[in-house]
Amino acid sequence: MKTVEKATFGGGCFWCIEALFTIVKGVEQVVSGYSGGSVPGYPTYREVCSGRTGHAEVVQVTFCPELISYERLLTLFMTVHDPTTTHTKGVSIGNQYRSVIYTHNNQQQQSAVALIETLRPRFEKPITTEIAALKNFYLAEAYHQKYFEKNPEQAYCQGIIRPKLKAFQREHPEG
Repeated sequence: MKTVEKATFGGGCFWCIEALFTIVKGVEQVVSGYSGGSVPGYPTYREVCSGRTGHAEVVQVTFCPELISYERLLTLFMTVHDPTTTHTKGVSIGNQYRSVIYTHNNQQQQSAVALIETLRPRFEKPITTEIAALKNFYLAEAYHQKYFEKNPEQAYCQGIIRPKLKAFQREHPEG
């Protein structure tokens, strides 16, 4: 029986991150959601977008560690968005779009800290990616799930997600 683990990342709009991780070998499932907020209860997209709930748009990645390591997922995550900008990822602006790694256990926490320390010299600006223990994860509304797959002709998908996906595939042909 194969084992699966989870990783939770926020790096701008969850549609982009979801589309990228969906094509990675060893990833079983990617779902969009919200995490890290301070407002009790199940947040809605409108509430999260207001910036008042404290939640980040995130993806939760279910992966098979025999096929892809958590460290490899971290590395891919850190290369698919700009981890040096605070609350801004391209056209997405607000604290809900912050760069964040929510860890599921101490090993993930240690791996995330170590990777960021390793990557620091490669960036001219400081890495602003938060690392925090996962406290909650709320599944985003159904229309956000597999957004790129369901809406490939939508303007955001054509202008933002598709170019990122093509660049990701060029840089990481192995998946």
